[in-house]
Amino acid sequence: MKNSVRFLLAMIVPVLGLALIPSEGVSQTLEDGLRVHELVSEPASLVVVQGESAAIEVRALDDQGNVVDAMIRLVGPRRGLTVDAATGDVTGTSPGEYEVVATVVLPPDAGREPPSLEVPVEVAWAAVERAELSAAHDALYEGTTIEHELRAFHADGSERPEVAMDVRWSSSDPELASVDRFGAVTAHRPGEVTVTATVEGVEATATYQVASFPASRLEISGDPLEARTGDVLGFSVRGLDEDGNTVDDLPVTWTYTFRTFDGVQQPGATGLVRDGRFVAEQPGRYTVLAQAGPLSARHTVEVQPRQAVQRVELQGQGQVSEYHTSDLWVFEGSDGRDYAISGTWGADGWAYMWDITDPANMVKTDSVQVDARTVNDVKVSPEARYATMTREGASTRRNGLVLLDLADPAHPVIAAEYEDGLTGGVHNAFPMEDYVYALSAGEKYLIIDVSDIYNPRTVGEVQHEDCRIHDVWVLDGLAYSAQWQCGIIVYDVGNGAWGGTPENPVFVSSLETPGGRTHGVFPYYQESTGRLLVFAGDEIMSRQGMALEGGLNTLPYDPDVPGSGLPSNTAGYTHILDFTDMENPEKIARYKVPEYGTHNSWVEDDVLYQAYYEGGLRMVDISGDLMGDLHKQGREIAVFKSNDPTGHIANAPMVWSGMPFKGKIFFSDFNSGMWSIELEPRQPLTM
Repeated sequence: MKNSVRFLLAMIVPVLGLALIPSEGVSQTLEDGLRVHELVSEPASLVVVQGESAAIEVRALDDQGNVVDAMIRLVGPRRGLTVDAATGDVTGTSPGEYEVVATVVLPPDAGREPPSLEVPVEVAWAAVERAELSAAHDALYEGTTIEHELRAFHADGSERPEVAMDVRWSSSDPELASVDRFGAVTAHRPGEVTVTATVEGVEATATYQVASFPASRLEISGDPLEARTGDVLGFSVRGLDEDGNTVDDLPVTWTYTFRTFDGVQQPGATGLVRDGRFVAEQPGRYTVLAQAGPLSARHTVEVQPRQAVQRVELQGQGQVSEYHTSDLWVFEGSDGRDYAISGTWGADGWAYMWDITDPANMVKTDSVQVDARTVNDVKVSPEARYATMTREGASTRRNGLVLLDLADPAHPVIAAEYEDGLTGGVHNAFPMEDYVYALSAGEKYLIIDVSDIYNPRTVGEVQHEDCRIHDVWVLDGLAYSAQWQCGIIVYDVGNGAWGGTPENPVFVSSLETPGGRTHGVFPYYQESTGRLLVFAGDEIMSRQGMALEGGLNTLPYDPDVPGSGLPSNTAGYTHILDFTDMENPEKIARYKVPEYGTHNSWVEDDVLYQAYYEGGLRMVDISGDLMGDLHKQGREIAVFKSNDPTGHIANAPMVWSGMPFKGKIFFSDFNSGMWSIELEPRQPLTM
């Protein structure tokens, strides 16, 4: 009990300015907590600006209103604010509305719920310091429209996201050129006009000399007359004057019309067109239109179904029903046989070794147990010299990384339990030949030299600002990390183009993803297009506020436990990002399946193997250029749901991670263990 008391004391806020209670007074103070009738806070609610701090003071009162010298714990949601337990200072990290929860610490045998108090906290944006206005085109002609974008920045240089709806737009002469509330400027006659955008009293302007419209006709050129859903088609347009000379700087508006082959119009958008790039999501006849002033040009294309579907054949299952299964990794061992390692969740630190040489008869060859509640992540180095196991919830609170010697892959031995700098819990790790990149308490990742797996040592680390981290993956000397609200962050850890090494990581680039729930990352070089793509997955473990809310349930069925044995309901999707221009990455597409949530991704040979929790393992065609929503475009190759009537939770697929290997596809399921499937050759589509 002594160590746990010290842990509690480290989280306690002094009441009425009292110093922290010495250890000899702890027992009495815990007993005093039994006299607490209510908690009160001063102030009762708090507004704090992002990046700044303000204090709250919580007092414990008995039923007569007298102050009680009790232990009080303060906690707040890490996604929006931090709480200094020693001072009561609350620091805003992400704007929004949150609650700090104050709870009285009672003796272990109190036999009742402790008094608590919820203190509302609003984290407000810092003031806008400057604004920048940009336009889609440099020239504005009579009868044309160009769009504008305003970017707003705080004093510290950080950008205010989603500022568009707060901007007020105005024109110095609306009869000459008008502007709508979205920043689209339309010219009506020649002359000079200034457009002004204002946000929080800060202005940015752009001045145009509107000229007469110079073109007499438009010509459009583009791709073939036929395509498949999901194919990205490129169109270009040029304006010509009366003498046949090209007018290069015309603002062009792109749109399209659509008709199904059977003549029945479908509701909603069925395609996307942007800057001459077009993709269809439904079969039919599309006419792409380019407009500039009074002129237009068109190109019609017939779009056929993609016919990506292939059948799936079940190969085998390595059932685990006594525990939840977490991650897996498959590899060829030094003896020439094929193996897999799988972890467990909430299961006393077990990892299992499997011989999967015959996928229809996967055999558990050994197991390894470490001091942990969960072995969340398991991976194998590229040459299969060693494996990594991550530890969370160790009884000593010294979690860390476990290295397994795979000299005998069927029966690995623990080479090292490495805790230096990793005591707060290791959620994920990524092994390379001589280095492991291991997360530390969700705050940073350490770079560990494992050239001698029996004597690992830390040589570097990456802690990027105030960004929580969940995953890291290394490709060609660049480390891509998934960091929740900060999106994807890239460091040079040995590529060298930016001067980075494992001992001296150098920041390269970053890109935020919508929603701020960036959980998983997989970088992939697409040979067919020469692009460097990054697949970033959300993780949302509940559907609060959605039509299908449900909840997270990890308990097997127990007739005495209401609500046990039910499938989970998750949310989120896969963001597809283009990092080819590392200095200017952009989001280009998504893969979103309604009513399910993503977990780990794997990409190989232009196929995305997406673990989609209760949505099963989903295989998706990502060949060629990508744009729009791949799910709507019919790019799904196959879906396999791992129903197991004798699983830890029966018939409740919850796919954690998938990996192709030697023509087969292996994946782990949270409720039923390891599975192997195989794609059959593609068959013609039947309607």
